[in-house]
Amino acid sequence: MLKATIEADIFRETIDAVSALVNECRLHVDEKGIRTITVDTSNVAMVSLELSASAFITFAAETCEIGLDIEKIRSMMSMIGKTDIVSLELDDSGKKLKISFGGYEYSITLLDTKTIRKDPNAPNLNLPTTFEIPGVMFYDAIKASAMVSDKISLAVSAETSVFTLNADGDSDRIKRELSGEDIHYITCADAKSLFSLDYLKDMGKSISHADKVQIRLGNDHPVQFSFVYAGGKGSVGYLLAPRIEAD
Repeated sequence: MLKATIEADIFRETIDAVSALVNECRLHVDEKGIRTITVDTSNVAMVSLELSASAFITFAAETCEIGLDIEKIRSMMSMIGKTDIVSLELDDSGKKLKISFGGYEYSITLLDTKTIRKDPNAPNLNLPTTFEIPGVMFYDAIKASAMVSDKISLAVSAETSVFTLNADGDSDRIKRELSGEDIHYITCADAKSLFSLDYLKDMGKSISHADKVQIRLGNDHPVQFSFVYAGGKGSVGYLLAPRIEAD
């Protein structure tokens, strides 16, 4: 059972964060809120999201799993006004989700959770460098880098405490360095890895809304991004595998 209401902006941020990587997901619901963890079809990236019951205007739920077609929900997002209140109600059969807003009422057929990939186990990575930067600053650098290349190097120098984003194309290059007040280190060590810009552009759209994004980086290891939204009542995590190129 699920019956809830939520502000349009929080609903939109929730859907956008997940749809950055996947078209469907298994949503776990209980009295504490909602959560999901899933990987993209290429097993290159993972997204995890949690949204507390307190982030909703009203929230009543019993423990259940819902198979969401994220693409269907995304298709209606343009109809939702910024000040709308979105109502969510799971029908008695557990097979349809009613989404209401601004005088509209959509009834969406849910996916059979048996057809959705099992939740992945989040890896326990020992990454040497952890730091925080403004979300919009990271996304701007990613957008700029995508103008010249399809890959980007993320690196930290322990000696200079500089975080460098470097994109080399066939003939052009873009480099962005962040240091001083733009970055806050929790742990600082030498680290460098190469990543696909296609994935980072998709993740970056959600990251850009965060005041601060925490980045954990290693050497030729996956990178982890984490940030909060909905006034700290929701959290999102992304994990992206490195791009390994032959010498």
